[in-house]
Amino acid sequence: MSYSAAFKDLAYQYIDGRWRPGTGSWDIVDFNPYDGEKLASITVAGVDEVDEAYRAAERAQAAWGSTNPYTRRLVFERALRIIDDHEDELASVIMAECGGTALKAGFELHLVREFLRDAIQIALRPEGRILPSPDDTRENRLYRLPVGVVGVISPFNFPFLLSLKSVAPALALGNAVVLKPHQNTPVCGGGLLAKVLEDAGLPPGVLNVLVTDIAEIGDALIEHPVPKVLSFTGSDKVGRHVATVAASHFKRVVLELGGNSALVVLDDADVDYAVDAAVFSRFIHQGQVCMAANRVLVDRSVLDEFTEKFVARVKSLKVGDPSDPATHIGPLINSGQAEAITSLVEQTVADGATALVRGRTVGTLVEPSVLTDLPEDSPVLRQEIFGPVALIIPFSGEEEALRIANATPYGLSGAVHTKDVERGVRFAQRVETGMIHVNDGTVHDEAIVPFGGEKHSGLGRLNGDAMVDAFTTTKWISVQHGRSAFPF
Repeated sequence: MSYSAAFKDLAYQYIDGRWRPGTGSWDIVDFNPYDGEKLASITVAGVDEVDEAYRAAERAQAAWGSTNPYTRRLVFERALRIIDDHEDELASVIMAECGGTALKAGFELHLVREFLRDAIQIALRPEGRILPSPDDTRENRLYRLPVGVVGVISPFNFPFLLSLKSVAPALALGNAVVLKPHQNTPVCGGGLLAKVLEDAGLPPGVLNVLVTDIAEIGDALIEHPVPKVLSFTGSDKVGRHVATVAASHFKRVVLELGGNSALVVLDDADVDYAVDAAVFSRFIHQGQVCMAANRVLVDRSVLDEFTEKFVARVKSLKVGDPSDPATHIGPLINSGQAEAITSLVEQTVADGATALVRGRTVGTLVEPSVLTDLPEDSPVLRQEIFGPVALIIPFSGEEEALRIANATPYGLSGAVHTKDVERGVRFAQRVETGMIHVNDGTVHDEAIVPFGGEKHSGLGRLNGDAMVDAFTTTKWISVQHGRSAFPF
């Protein structure tokens, strides 16, 4: 197939190496969020197909897990070449289904390559150990083994990347996977990845894709007895449910959840550079990024200069067709999300905030808003804003900045700007967050660096060696070279 025909050829379930329609009771209709064009219609998978997908994965995993890791990694080397050869087609699919700009699509594909390169290495990373024993004739061996089957549930914002981010290392380590992409991005988050890996030589059944929804299958995807680990990326509300159900069935979880990141501008910061970092960190992909800088904290000594320059930059951002290379901000993923963000801005202003920039909403296009003078008890200060809304919050000195930065149930990412790097590091160490960057933006993901949050932003880590911890299990095998003495 041509990857440009993805919405025609990949709008199916993918189970045991076969592309097939679902048997559920309704269809997911896949729309282009910018112009409303119908891209595809997919009959959802039912509970029976959940079982079929997991059983297919279970059958395929035994042979795949025993395959030499040098052989397994060849699949990801070929997948990397496929993405290089079809970059323009893949970017077009991402822009059409996600509403992402050309810049966002290029950024996503760049990270996909980085994570595929790391998956090639991860295949060889598990290490065994030999530990001493108090018995001179006993040998203790520790083996790193695949967990078996992994369930992956991915979000809509960077669907190709965030599906691959768990799927590729889980496969590289010898597991089989059942993937459920978000219903707003079933092709980018599911079918497209399955097709790339199929074309790269992944055996049938090792990866299965289910396009469905909890309204059809309930908790069958989580409760099924086959998967041993579940990797979920999405909201903290759904993540809490996944963790609760999984725990009741003795399954491990890796949860990458929401954020409410603070980008902090200290009194000695390079203001122009901080403005650049804050604009990108807040408005990349319309703010639909878990690491986005929801809150921009600015020392009062530089507040006026920063605010003037920040507002001017925001007003210059072009909103419109994501396929136009000049567009900075495209549509939100659907009309419901656009309405929710619009209502949030209206309510926050009604509660006393000042709108320095008040964007209009036309369909799914939501122009940027910049709000300040927020009351301390404003709910918007403590929640994730998945849209193009920036909050400017003044502070006086580091201690107040730290108090405000930590006054949130989330702790995913952050940034601090200062001319004194070590001052920035000392400040960063005190922010309750899994990741924070000195003199940079809040939106970063590197394949070898542990990625994850504190508090309501998640459990566990992904990337690099953390992938080995997430998707393998340790097995102790002792060997008695002599004879044990038993007490009876």
